Order: sequence, then structure tokens, then C-alpha cells
Amino acid sequence: MKHRNSWSLEDAVLELSDPARITAGIVLLTVVGIESGGFFLLKVFGGRMVTTDLQKSFFRAGHAHAGVLVILGLLCLLLSEATSLTGFAHWLAATGVLYAAILMPAGFFFSAMGEGRTRPNRAVVLLPVGAAVLAAGVGTLAVGLLLG
Repeated sequence: MKHRNSWSLEDAVLELSDPARITAGIVLLTVVGIESGGFFLLKVFGGRMVTTDLQKSFFRAGHAHAGVLVILGLLCLLLSEATSLTGFAHWLAATGVLYAAILMPAGFFFSAMGEGRTRPNRAVVLLPVGAAVLAAGVGTLAVGLLLG
């Protein structure tokens, strides 16, 4: 006897809309860029690039945020397909985290650029903007999932 919330592999069908499928494909290609960021970090931490402590910490944070937010963004994209959200709310739920995956790493990297930089430049404003987009995206998705 099956319980109400049980499922089997035979019951599992993942159907993505064309926009979600295409977005997921494009986002997966960005992993190559994130991977090259890892190579850059090897040069930074291997001493082959002269960087300040701020630059080291911001470059590390930018790389980490990119990787984690891309994974979370793909999950949100998939989960948004299970909601009844429409229009802007669906778009935000599906892609908000993915936009944050651009904004926040950009804030870390761009604000630390420049020889000998010990304080972030104005590009640091991308961090709270990205955080707001992240919160709006996951919050909208959570409401959409809870409402059905």
C-alpha cells in the first residue's frame, strides 16, 4: 500500500518548459567559467600573483559564491516548474538566484580589482543588490511552493 506522500522512480517525471530547459543548459555552461576562476585562485594562492589580503579574501568569496549560487539557482529553476506562479513572480522564482550568482561574485571581484587595493571600490554596491535579488528569488519561490 502506498502512502500519500510516497513515490517511486516509475512515477518520477521531470518536465521542463522550454525556457527552463534552455536556461539550465546555458547555466551549466557557466561552470566552465567558474572552473577557470578556480585556476585563477590557484595562481593567487600559489604566490604567482601579487595580491593584498583584501583581494585574496574577496577573490575567494567571489569564487565560492559563484559556485554555490549556480547550484542553488539550478535547483530553484527546477522547483519553480512545480509552482503555479505566473508572470514576474515565476520569472523571479526561477531566475532570481541565478541573477544573484552574477551580481554577488561580480561585486566581490570588481570591487577588489586594482593593484595594491586594500579597500573595496564602488563596485561593492553589487553585494547588497545581489543579496536583495537572492532574497527576493528564494522568498518568491518559497511562497509559490507553499501555495501550490
